[in-house]
Amino acid sequence: MATSVWRRLVACFSSLKFYLTVLCLVATVFVLLQICSFQITQHSLSLPPALLTYLKHQPEQQSENKTAYLVEKLRESVTFLPLKDIRFSNKPLEGHTWFMSSLFDNQTKGEAQYQDFPSDSSKGRLLCLKGVDEHDGSWNYYALAWPEALPTNAILQEGLTFVSYNQYDYGNLWHGLTAAFPFVSWSLRNQCEKPQKWVLYHKGELRYWMGNWLSEILTATYGQEPEIIHFVDVNKPVCFENAVVMRHNEGGMSRERRLEVFDHLRCKARNYCNISSPETSKPRIGMTLLMRTGARSFKNESAVINVFERECERVEGCVLSVSYSNNLTFCEQVELMKKTDVLVSPHGAQLTNLFLMDRNSSVMEFFPKGWLKLAGVGQLVYKWGANWSGMRHEGAWHDPFGETCKFPGTDKRCMSLVYKNAMIGYNETYFGEWARLVLSKVPEHNKGNGSLDVCPQC
Repeated sequence: MATSVWRRLVACFSSLKFYLTVLCLVATVFVLLQICSFQITQHSLSLPPALLTYLKHQPEQQSENKTAYLVEKLRESVTFLPLKDIRFSNKPLEGHTWFMSSLFDNQTKGEAQYQDFPSDSSKGRLLCLKGVDEHDGSWNYYALAWPEALPTNAILQEGLTFVSYNQYDYGNLWHGLTAAFPFVSWSLRNQCEKPQKWVLYHKGELRYWMGNWLSEILTATYGQEPEIIHFVDVNKPVCFENAVVMRHNEGGMSRERRLEVFDHLRCKARNYCNISSPETSKPRIGMTLLMRTGARSFKNESAVINVFERECERVEGCVLSVSYSNNLTFCEQVELMKKTDVLVSPHGAQLTNLFLMDRNSSVMEFFPKGWLKLAGVGQLVYKWGANWSGMRHEGAWHDPFGETCKFPGTDKRCMSLVYKNAMIGYNETYFGEWARLVLSKVPEHNKGNGSLDVCPQC
């Protein structure tokens, strides 16, 4: 009998141990599920931490209602500010600029200043833009919004969008290129990421087009035509899943970085235009007169051509080409620059093509009367461009003769009304000696110019 009782006791305790084990397992699974549920809820809402802390302490049903209420309040609290802040009209390009003036830029060493959204600096918020004004940037607006609380009627633009601010315009080759240039650099730093869309602003005013040359260089670079967003309803903001904003052009970039980006653009343009470059197809020395018509053209083109033709004929293997950029397609310009060692041209947008030559090629630039004294730093842009792209700017000739301005010598009206679009004369002796000197240095400069025809991979 004692044995029977003992067996019953053992069986009882064994069953109890089993039940306790099962109960512990169930409790453990329940706790783990609760933890996962909390983490999912927490990560699914990128609300401010203070709000999440507050919501954790509310009853479940009340918490859900409160979340919806607070999201709606966040949506209503999105504040749009003018893209162009007229308080800074006296210094529109300094510091934070007058474009999106409440926000500050990020900068990686050697790179251009930029803003990206969402990011740590935006606290995870997206960039939203609205307005349709093409004449006054103070009537176009920007705001930051949480992804779960976008403004009422907002449209979400998926993918990556490049937002460009340009103090000048997108039709001029140089101004357009310098506005797009930092975006190419950003892409190279980010695994060659391509934009799905572009937004273009000029002084905060919307622009819906860019010049054909700029469009072609961007198509060559990204393998797709740039698609520009059109804003059509002032009451429907557009918010961007990812956006990169540039408002300082290439400012802040190191020369080394500029060289890398220009090498990349040159290589992409040549590949896009299917320009193979066996050395036999290129003259030993190629000299190109890239002429203009109208403003800042030569008064006596034939006399200028004769001078450079004569000097080129004195050099074995030198071939002179005379072209007008307005008569050339984009790819014809790329091909012409590939064959050019010495570029001779008046100051003007056509000189933007200089970076398409092989590295260490030479540039000779010409100006009308009045520019040296009154044009300011604007007359130096192609000297800078030559330096940034690995070319040699061989100096400039300023015409000492021309129309006399009726205003005092330093009056800005002299530049805008008389000198800016004046024509250029010539000095046969000076041009001949200058051409002879530059041509004599070409063989030395051409050694190991290092230009690439196989574009580096990201």
